[in-house]
Amino acid sequence: MSSVVQGFTKSLAMTVLSEIGDKTFFAAAILAMRHPRRLVLSGCLGALIVMTILSAVVGWVAPNLISRKLTHHITTVLFFGFGLWSLWDAFSDGGEAEEFEEVEKKLDADFKANAGATKEGSKADDELKKQRRPFLLQFFSPIFLKAFSITFFGEWGDKSQLATIGLAADENPFGVVLGGIIGQALCTTAAVVGGKSLASQISEKIVALSGGVLFIVFGIQSFLSPVKS
Repeated sequence: MSSVVQGFTKSLAMTVLSEIGDKTFFAAAILAMRHPRRLVLSGCLGALIVMTILSAVVGWVAPNLISRKLTHHITTVLFFGFGLWSLWDAFSDGGEAEEFEEVEKKLDADFKANAGATKEGSKADDELKKQRRPFLLQFFSPIFLKAFSITFFGEWGDKSQLATIGLAADENPFGVVLGGIIGQALCTTAAVVGGKSLASQISEKIVALSGGVLFIVFGIQSFLSPVKS
């Protein structure tokens, strides 16, 4: 039970500090300003849940493919590496609004490219299109799929995904998944509900600094703890 709680708390703290102010956080905030919030929230959250489960499975399988001692050492190095990376981000000169503006520009270009297609057609045409729409799109709105795909591919290979793999290799995978999903739900809901106003008030430096310290603490704990058999 204690291993589940430890995995849960580590994963929750790591997820919140990794995802707040992340590109996918900004993407969720911008999409929610243009589309129905429930569709954006369900699409983004669905992608993050799938990503968390996949990462935890990879981390759980890893010790069965290579020695647990090696995975433990790799995880320790990962934590220290991510900690230094986050601290570097906190102290290097990068405008806090730049990342938000970069994501906004990309989504603006995509939004404008697709805007012309929605202006044509009557109600009868819309109904016909709806009937001819592919099977998947009859169940999932294009907005849901857009939010899902942007978030999923935005998170692929991200620091938080790799950290989740490392946590699942060293901690209880169930606790890691539970903590990760709750953390993702909190961050994504905040982004969708708060929108641009919340994103503009976030101090990226403080978040990166806190995340860096947390990763280093995880690294020290992992370094000092014995390898689980």
